[in-house]
Amino acid sequence: MQYEAAEAWAAAYMAASATTGRGGGRSGMWDPAVERVERLAAESAVVIFSVSSCCMCHAVKRLFCGMGVNPTVYELDEDPRGKEIERALTRLLGSAAVPVVFVGGKLVGAMDRVMASHINGTLVPLLKEAGALWL
Repeated sequence: MQYEAAEAWAAAYMAASATTGRGGGRSGMWDPAVERVERLAAESAVVIFSVSSCCMCHAVKRLFCGMGVNPTVYELDEDPRGKEIERALTRLLGSAAVPVVFVGGKLVGAMDRVMASHINGTLVPLLKEAGALWL
């Protein structure tokens, strides 16, 4: 399944990052853009990388706000380094997609992964663990 492949890739990415001590992606080489994404993702309980005109980005932001979560949102089309960040997110995900969501500094994924987590009941515990949700 696509989700299993993404989970396996995320685990491999995290292992590469741990062994290199830096955001390294698949090759294990230091990538300043990936490192910047990791730093931004770790600064808040919930971080959404978005594009302001994207309907799926709007939907995921509404989902979190409707749950009582106040995510930090980075609108890539309004950031001078947005294209660089978007390329780093593509390297992290293995495909180009926004929105990209991090919870507790950990990559959840794009809209499909967020919705799957919400539907199967794993999103709320993840948000509680990250300190983004108290109820």
